[in-house]
Amino acid sequence: MRFTSINHIQLLRYAGFFTLICVGTPLLSVSWRAADVLTGSPEYIGWCVAYAVFGVAYWLATRDLGRRLPGLQRVPLLIVMNLAAFAIGWFSHSGISGILTMLIAGVVPWTLPFWPGVAWVFLQSFSLIPIFVVFLPYSVFDAIVQCSLYLGFSAFTYVTSLVAKQQTDSREEQRRLNSELRATRTLLTESSRIAERMRISRELHDLVGHHLTALSLNLEVASHLVSGGAQEHVRQAQSVAKLLLSDVREVVSQLRDDDAIDLTEALKTLVEGVPGLDIHLELPPRFSVDDPRRAQVLLRCAQEIITNTVRHAGARNLWLSFERTGANELAIHARDDGRGAGELHQGNGLTGMRERLAQIGGRLNITTARDRGFALDAWVPLEAAR
Repeated sequence: MRFTSINHIQLLRYAGFFTLICVGTPLLSVSWRAADVLTGSPEYIGWCVAYAVFGVAYWLATRDLGRRLPGLQRVPLLIVMNLAAFAIGWFSHSGISGILTMLIAGVVPWTLPFWPGVAWVFLQSFSLIPIFVVFLPYSVFDAIVQCSLYLGFSAFTYVTSLVAKQQTDSREEQRRLNSELRATRTLLTESSRIAERMRISRELHDLVGHHLTALSLNLEVASHLVSGGAQEHVRQAQSVAKLLLSDVREVVSQLRDDDAIDLTEALKTLVEGVPGLDIHLELPPRFSVDDPRRAQVLLRCAQEIITNTVRHAGARNLWLSFERTGANELAIHARDDGRGAGELHQGNGLTGMRERLAQIGGRLNITTARDRGFALDAWVPLEAAR
């Protein structure tokens, strides 16, 4: 694996795991002793078990740091890590736990909001006071001072990890917004293409068709005014004019028949750049809409669904499908595997979506429950835009 292929989140994870290995090097030394803890004693075995538990919990907690998880799924792992760190200090009769709390502080920003995270780091640092008082020759005051030193290091680790998380969130938001921008540009390009085809078809029909019709009529009159060989040439010119007029009308019909806006590319572009969320998109074989206004509403609805899922659902997967129904409608079905909600509170995004659908005669249905994900169904009536 090349170094450039490892992102900063993976570097944080591997750096923390390397620190954990360095903390555990006394386990490999047979001659190591700490406050009469002998190799093979119950205290030593308890330390080994706690160390292994901490390592497994840390590896699981940092497995998907950059991915949004439903609820507070990493909190149980944080609790296990804190208990294991306290047990290591208790069984080893040392201050090794202070180093391990720094590793936990690096995971906290990815698990808890800012102020709960600050409280967590503060409490876990001062939870080591009993170890210093019982097993080390520290008074309560000295134990508090020692924990304050560890708190300073943990605070630095917490802030460093918090900055990395904020940068990751900003970069993901930029990627998502860039995908929306590219999808909108694709829709505008498609709309411009359709508008240009309509303009060309009107020009051919109104100008070229009009002149060819006038030419055909003049040739018809001329055919009655001449005789002999000249009359034969006039009639040939009249036939060519009628043939050209027929070809122009056929071209105009083809241009008007293919004036539907293709949304396939725009929707694929929209879902490609969404980080931290697997979007499963299902589209009809040729997904096109005649009305540019309806095409824009469909794209905006898809954008709002993806945005809400990324920001609020805490989901890993989003299933998004479009289909044509027998009632001359186009249906949008979306569901995710996020945390859901016991009671739905509509924000500006869902309210705006409902208003857009209502303006074109559409409707919206939302179903959600706690720990059951979020499901949305919308129907857009289709009409001929001729």
